[in-house]
Amino acid sequence: MTDTIINSVKTGFEATYGYAPTGVWSAPGRVNLIGEHTDYNEGFVFPFAINRHTFVAISLRDDKLARISSSFSPEIHEVEVTNIQRTESNDWAAYPLGAAWAIQELCSSLGKSISATGFDCHIESDVPIGAGLSSSAAIECAVALALNELWDAGLDRRQLARAGQMGENQIVGAPTGIMDQSASLLGETDHAVFLDCRTLESEAVELGFAVEGLELLIIDTKVAHRLVDGGYASRRAACELGASKMGVGSLRDLSIKDLVKAREVMDDVTFRRVRHVVTENQRVLDTVQSLREKGPRSIGQLMHASHESMRDDFEISVDELDTAVETAIRHGAIGARMTGGGFGGAAIALTPVEKIGEVSLSILAEFELLGYGKPDIFPVSAAQGAKREV
Repeated sequence: MTDTIINSVKTGFEATYGYAPTGVWSAPGRVNLIGEHTDYNEGFVFPFAINRHTFVAISLRDDKLARISSSFSPEIHEVEVTNIQRTESNDWAAYPLGAAWAIQELCSSLGKSISATGFDCHIESDVPIGAGLSSSAAIECAVALALNELWDAGLDRRQLARAGQMGENQIVGAPTGIMDQSASLLGETDHAVFLDCRTLESEAVELGFAVEGLELLIIDTKVAHRLVDGGYASRRAACELGASKMGVGSLRDLSIKDLVKAREVMDDVTFRRVRHVVTENQRVLDTVQSLREKGPRSIGQLMHASHESMRDDFEISVDELDTAVETAIRHGAIGARMTGGGFGGAAIALTPVEKIGEVSLSILAEFELLGYGKPDIFPVSAAQGAKREV
């Protein structure tokens, strides 16, 4: 599959621009095992890179023009690489353009001198769009890795993750944290990335799913979400308000014992948003500890508690996600939860191999019974992070 899509993105580049690309770079999507909406609160997250990737074929130009094309849109976006701005006309190209802008900004802030020449870029991907599997971060990270090499910027992978986040915040206009880019760039085979979003320290933690006869199923509900819509921003604003009410810089500074005071000093909605983040941080720590001490079959209840918190306290689930989670657990999954920003997207279900058929067929049947659209159900494994392919 990888060779096929590499050849396809090279062919697409040549068909669009009339010459062969310098190289092809790839970056994986990610799934977050646990730790949702904690990243922009300087908390803990535990994602892993998945074996679904975005591929970019790129060559530098001898002028300042950046041209972006893709297999999923007939449009070619053009802009001067030194004049990238947030505009409505950017559309999907805001993600690769944001990465290019951010590398220039980050290098400037670090006192690094680079020659940011223009480039031609063609993109193909098998990361499902709108499923909460970070198709956007995969684009950003593949482009960032390529331009870091071609522009000789000399940024390390943590800095490139920061660049991806900067681009998404400033050029796309989505107030996301740094989790997705970190997973895409720092991922390792059969490991998740335990990331401290305050210090940006990270550690690869072995998952051991295959050894225990487990698969992680993705249930893509096909309910598309957009992080630039108001729901995500309002949750982030509530977290900032809660931190202010408690006199702390971020919700990372609160522990579960602080929730008694939090309930007294804030309205019910803000309190519930805060309670989700504080308890979710603890669930991440507990999950990492349980994996190390007891193995992956011990984390199911933590996954389900995370989903209940997102459903009831953070209120970012939808009926299709709840149905997927509840049906998966009822038919043999060890644990299940929605994943990603919410308001649609995908759920995950940690499932014994012998139960995959039953879980999958039961979800399909339940969705049909309730009149929902047909979900896409497939397994993923933890993969290596972004790299140059050819």
